Amino acid sequence: MTQPPQPGAQFLTLEESARVDAAMLASHEKFLTRLTISSLKLLKHIAQEYGVTVEGLTSEQIIAWFEKDGKIRREHGPDAAFLNW
Repeated sequence: MTQPPQPGAQFLTLEESARVDAAMLASHEKFLTRLTISSLKLLKHIAQEYGVTVEGLTSEQIIAWFEKDGKIRREHGPDAAFLNW
């Protein structure tokens, strides 16, 4: 079982990134593939925090989660937030 990403962690493993690189895709398709894989991992994390399935997440919950993470970043610095950009 894979550990969930920790704050500041990469959302794509080196292995996943290599598989995307090796795929027969155009550059923009590789970007979208990486974004989709990363988004799935983030949605799984958000769902776990709310105690629901990914399918059970609402757009309101996702927005609230991003607001909360942004507030943590503003008040405690980027290293304290889950998303680190």
